[in-house]
Amino acid sequence: MAHLTRLLHVLAIPAVVLGLSKVHASVVAVDSYDFTSSSRLTWAAAFIVLIWVAAYAVGLPALVRTIRAAFTSALVAVVIGVGGVSAAQLVLGDALLPRFVVFGSALVLVPVLGAVGALGMRTMQRAAQRERVFFVGGVAEAAQLQEDLHEGLERPAVLLAAATVSELVGEGGEPSLIERLDATRANLLVLDVSAQAEPGIVAQAASGHERGVRVRTLSLFYEEWLGKLPISELERVSLLFDVGELHRARYARMKRVFDIGAGVVGCAALLVAVPFVLVGNLLGNRGPLLFRQERVGKGGSTFTILKFRTMTAGSDDNEWTTDSDPRITPFGRMLRVAHLDELPQAVNIVRGDLSLVGPRPEQTRYVEELAEKLPFYRLRHLVRPGLTGWAQVKYGYAGDERDALQKLQYEFFYLRRQGFAFDARIVARTLRHLGSGGGR
Repeated sequence: MAHLTRLLHVLAIPAVVLGLSKVHASVVAVDSYDFTSSSRLTWAAAFIVLIWVAAYAVGLPALVRTIRAAFTSALVAVVIGVGGVSAAQLVLGDALLPRFVVFGSALVLVPVLGAVGALGMRTMQRAAQRERVFFVGGVAEAAQLQEDLHEGLERPAVLLAAATVSELVGEGGEPSLIERLDATRANLLVLDVSAQAEPGIVAQAASGHERGVRVRTLSLFYEEWLGKLPISELERVSLLFDVGELHRARYARMKRVFDIGAGVVGCAALLVAVPFVLVGNLLGNRGPLLFRQERVGKGGSTFTILKFRTMTAGSDDNEWTTDSDPRITPFGRMLRVAHLDELPQAVNIVRGDLSLVGPRPEQTRYVEELAEKLPFYRLRHLVRPGLTGWAQVKYGYAGDERDALQKLQYEFFYLRRQGFAFDARIVARTLRHLGSGGGR
């Protein structure tokens, strides 16, 4: 059903825009014309792509949680599409698309995309009810799993119940695992390392599997449903996997070429933004234009990261930053919300300090502290750090050591899955994050 919802979303936009274009060309226009051989076909395609991107950015069809949000998101996406085409027509001084097509598409697509978004919401809710999890393992692992299931899931699921190994294999007359699965009506059994080491649990899990209950290790469940690796089960041997940037030379070269292209585009945007930031600094953020700080990059080497300064000049920039940090100036907060403070990092990308996608680089002093406390922390430096990354789109901003631990689980997942498709997915998620107002 989820695939059908996405298909409807993808097909509805070109169906409406192209359909209305054909109607205008053959019926509405005073002098009829062949739409498919005119330049308007190209602009109609651009209009379709713009609405596709805008709809994805605002969370359609999968991320809306209420019917009202579905229709509001549809309205925002269509307004962005209409605004983009209107702005292009104003700049070029030509009617690229007829008003009948532009505004007719808007009137039709708002209710259509809203309805598809509402359908997607219902589908997600039903899917969440279908994925009913029974966990066998440690008490701490069960508590952490329950907490993690309230974060952004890749696939919806709910934890119905949990049991320790001793409860299921002891001699206290406790119900067997099969009886517990039947009683809870769970359809997904998750086993941690301790449960996998117990032959009695494994035998009962196999019986449950034969009865239609799916079985996953805790590590695999985290990968498939949460998009990260659980710290509780990380061992050095479990991290011995191919890393794209290290073990696939063609990927590494093509990634660098793509980074340079993105960096050049970012530098052009940076040149446009500098005069406006200078004026803003004069009015409400006096001090140096740029913020410079030493960060740890690929292989543990250090580099100087560049950002537009967002805090009062002379403040201590080496402490963890919070959303309500008093050091952030009003103009600096505007830069942060719009993510314009990150633009100077385009220079870092061109220089090779950063990639477009990768783990975010940390300060040297924090790397030393975190490496002592978090297992295998330095493995994140196997690849070039990024402007954005899987941990950023899944978890957001790290404000303390606990946040750093959570983000490390996502970063290990990225190392394990690094590739062009995953990088593109992260870039798309980042655009969606920005489009939905995400920021720090």
